[in-house]
Amino acid sequence: MWQTAVAAVVILSGASLLGAENNSKENRGQLGVRDYKFLTEAARGGMMEVRLGEIAKQKGTSQSVRDLAQRMITDHSKANDELRQFAASKGAVIPSEMSHHENATIERFDKLSGREFDKDYAEHMVKDHKKDLKEFEDASRDVTDPDLKAFAQKTLSTLREHLRMATETEVSVK
Repeated sequence: MWQTAVAAVVILSGASLLGAENNSKENRGQLGVRDYKFLTEAARGGMMEVRLGEIAKQKGTSQSVRDLAQRMITDHSKANDELRQFAASKGAVIPSEMSHHENATIERFDKLSGREFDKDYAEHMVKDHKKDLKEFEDASRDVTDPDLKAFAQKTLSTLREHLRMATETEVSVK
């Protein structure tokens, strides 16, 4: 009896894994696994940048924080639109919601205010854009889809500008 139950769990687990793989393949459209992973991470990251920018426009006490926030909203909204159009052209489905980690970050910033908000937002933008730059540099070399590679390469200059602005903002709010 016990062996039958274990066998049933193993079979069901395997079936659900196969279903997840098929679902993932359907979501990828014409994109390979690595390209799709970059696409989804860039899309989620862009959504988070826009949402944090909206929060910073409301809660930021420093003009430099509010200016940085507006730039994040403008540039990442544009990039998000490009990613959605790209995904649709490749038959891929990008996430419409952020991950648990991204939502937790947003919740953390929702609870901050004043100088603490400004300081943490600027610091987060520096850290996040350093990470983004690395990911986009890697993608500009490693992704196989030529259109996605071009998007990554084109976006690098904007991300470098964001990092410069975030670094200046971080210095100004210390």
